[in-house]
Amino acid sequence: MGAWYTLGLCAGLGAALGVLFAGVLATSRIGLLAATLLGAAAGAAVGGLAWGWLEAVAGGAGGALGALGAGQIVQGTLRRGGTRGGTAALVALAAVVIGALALVPLLGYLEAVAVPALGARMRRRAPERYAGLRSLARD
Repeated sequence: MGAWYTLGLCAGLGAALGVLFAGVLATSRIGLLAATLLGAAAGAAVGGLAWGWLEAVAGGAGGALGALGAGQIVQGTLRRGGTRGGTAALVALAAVVIGALALVPLLGYLEAVAVPALGARMRRRAPERYAGLRSLARD
């Protein structure tokens, strides 16, 4: 295929690894930082060990971006009452799907951009706290 395919593949696999680490670790800001660093390191390792330094950079960038995007979703889910185990399981399943989709040409690039964009969008749209019945108690 060519270098463009391996770069996209490494970016997508890095994003999948970042999402996986975020699902497990991103319950706090320090956990999000750890997931970002681990996602970048794992993505760079996949790219560097299999191909070369350009793929390592693409994998590292994809890993960091994937962890940052998924971390926002994980923290929002936990803030709204989701359980840690259930959230981690669903995010791990999403990471497997992201990794499989990275094998499709050009989707790896899209994943590395779409995951943080989705995280930012979810953070903007989400209310800070559930109002419950207090919203009905207007005088």
